[in-house]
Amino acid sequence: MAARRALKAVLVDLSGTLHVEDSAIPGAQEALKRLRSAPVAVKFVTNTTKECKRTLFERLKKLEFDIAEDEIFTSLTAARNLLEHKQLRPVLLVEDSALEDFQGIDTSDPNAVVIGLAPEHFNYQTMNSAFRLILDGAPLIAIHKARYYKRKDGLALGPGPFVTGLEYAADTKATVVGKPEKTFFLEALRDLGCSPEEAVMIGDDARDDVGGAQNAGMLGILVRTGKYRQGDEGKINPLPYLTCDGFPQAVEQIIENLL
Repeated sequence: MAARRALKAVLVDLSGTLHVEDSAIPGAQEALKRLRSAPVAVKFVTNTTKECKRTLFERLKKLEFDIAEDEIFTSLTAARNLLEHKQLRPVLLVEDSALEDFQGIDTSDPNAVVIGLAPEHFNYQTMNSAFRLILDGAPLIAIHKARYYKRKDGLALGPGPFVTGLEYAADTKATVVGKPEKTFFLEALRDLGCSPEEAVMIGDDARDDVGGAQNAGMLGILVRTGKYRQGDEGKINPLPYLTCDGFPQAVEQIIENLL
């Protein structure tokens, strides 16, 4: 890892770190205000594929988070960027509420499969249609491969198991565009004008948030909220830079020890 530089940016995960569905993590709004008073840029990075960026932004505003829509960088955006770059016509296995972020993308005569979290569409017919397209040469693009995520009623399967099923059946490997991919973090930092060595990531997913960020050259802070389960910090190498009880404690550590 390159030598550390003065901290310039903080990337913050959303679901599980600032909120769980329509409930904010206790103290998160006040902690974000404190972080914004520090001399660092803040950006919000999420693998959420259940809803479009606009709907996610509206949810966060209702929870009284001080966030601008253009500060949110999603894996849906990263997937759309890849489709446009490669001029692909996808089958979109995403929730209907996420389709807004793909408006204008040609989906006629599809030659690619894009898969996110789509519980309403994960049935035999749609998965088999995707399988046949992949067998015919269509690339498989995973918006992300999270194993599970946190809902109000408990942990729930993420898109990862379904992506892995298609990979296994079609004997292929998906191109993953969201966290923990290095390119996702680098693209999120590009607009902020700083290098990974000048940034820290806060998230509740040891592998996707913290491990991905640290592999990209950032520091990673794991929070024990959302999908966190005891012992998660030991599932990645190197270990998280810090493990904190929640977002407020992570902000406290950043202000006291990194600035």
